[in-house]
Amino acid sequence: MGVPKFFRWLSERYPAISQLIAENRIPEFDCLYLDMNGIIHNCTHNDSGVAVTKHVTEDEMFIKIFNYIEHLFGKIKPQQLFFMAIDGVAPRAKMNQQRARRFRTALDAEQTREKAIKEGKEMPKEEPFDSNCITPGTQFMARLTQQLKYFIAKKVSEDIDWQGCEIVLSGHEVPGEGEHKIMEYIRQAKSQPNYDPNVRHCLYGLDADLIMLGLLSHDPHFCLLREEVTFGRQNKAKSKELEHQNFYLMHLCIVREYLEMEFQELKEPGAMGGVDFDTERIIDDFILMAFFVGNDFLPNLPHLHINEGALALMFGVYKKVLPEAGGYINEGGVINLKRLEKLLDALSDVEYRFFEHENQDANWLKDKSFVKEDVMDKVKRKGGQVVMTSGQKELYQTIK
Repeated sequence: MGVPKFFRWLSERYPAISQLIAENRIPEFDCLYLDMNGIIHNCTHNDSGVAVTKHVTEDEMFIKIFNYIEHLFGKIKPQQLFFMAIDGVAPRAKMNQQRARRFRTALDAEQTREKAIKEGKEMPKEEPFDSNCITPGTQFMARLTQQLKYFIAKKVSEDIDWQGCEIVLSGHEVPGEGEHKIMEYIRQAKSQPNYDPNVRHCLYGLDADLIMLGLLSHDPHFCLLREEVTFGRQNKAKSKELEHQNFYLMHLCIVREYLEMEFQELKEPGAMGGVDFDTERIIDDFILMAFFVGNDFLPNLPHLHINEGALALMFGVYKKVLPEAGGYINEGGVINLKRLEKLLDALSDVEYRFFEHENQDANWLKDKSFVKEDVMDKVKRKGGQVVMTSGQKELYQTIK
């Protein structure tokens, strides 16, 4: 699930959270989790979703996936657990979103192929790979799961590093999105009486909601692993070879410290109105507020856009509302609707000012167009020349 522009906003506001991985200074981790669908998509097709003039065989795709998994394992070297999760059957809201996206992918693939034929490019005899088959229950996913099981068995029997930790593969036949299956596994592990709270987790994935899920775990040692991201047009350049690909670690423990500093004024005596300051509770409320700016399933509130400073605005409103609300909005996973209403009421005042300002702009443009048309109606044309009086010229130049 994506939260548009959230990763970029977080990286720019809190620049110290990301660390470029170098061979000689990679932190030690106990558990490595892979959200596999990002790897599968990267290794099976290009950004356009279809290989037009070059056909890649299924075996070559599988080998790329295995190499990617092996590369990530070799970088992190988990000590206790290696968990690979493939998306299973998704919730209904996700299905609706996927359906629209897959129709669009099929249409784009057809248009790309027709364009290549018109340009006279030589087309392969084989059918191009359809990325829509990366879906739970397809024959492609069944074959991939079978090959992954064989790959894991081979690595465990031959590689001593793979023998030192527990290997878990959650395939497409297990319901739920990959990241949610990973978090469910972590929650179940935390519920065990012998759970060590200092376990060091590393989660690989590209979705912005992994940041939310990692923060919600409230584990002190949690990092996200992802490829280097460059913002802007250069992001559409050719993907690098695996050996030359840069990887970054996002340290969620530093994100937690940044958020604590963001709301440090609430630590002052009496600032909370009798409510104890609790960073973990504030993080829960921060994640709730982050979804007001929209994600794959929820539209953003009007005028709340991340790239226009929506989250900074909400921080300011939250600091004013929290002492008056008498407690936190998210209470152990249960939303206090009365406190949420106070926050939304405060946001509505800001929204009203935005709407009022937009209405004034719209009326100004309407009046400007009306005056301009009125002036032009009074202009007399002689021999193709526009003739205006001095007053008309002055007024026309003003509104032009």
